[in-house]
Amino acid sequence: MTVITICGSMKFEKEMKQIAWNLEVREGFSVIQCVYNEQGEGISDEDQKRLAAAHYRKIDVADAIYVVDIGGYIGQSVAAEILYAEQAGKDIIYHSRFAAEKESI
Repeated sequence: MTVITICGSMKFEKEMKQIAWNLEVREGFSVIQCVYNEQGEGISDEDQKRLAAAHYRKIDVADAIYVVDIGGYIGQSVAAEILYAEQAGKDIIYHSRFAAEKESI
């Protein structure tokens, strides 16, 4: 079973949770979700560093990353995650392409 880590802006947190559901239930992937702080607590710089380090470890254990690029948006953090995944030899799946392929079937 392919393990995928989701990468995307937290402004897409609801969409990322739905995408994770679809990838697991309908596509058969094992998904590592990366939606944080839904309760809206303040995040210190140190907390942010720990979250980023944990997210990169999630990329390390995955076979691929799934980039949630709704409306073509990829922020700086996600762009860095894509580069990291590429350098690690991970497959990169873009939501915009994956969803378009599914709609054309």
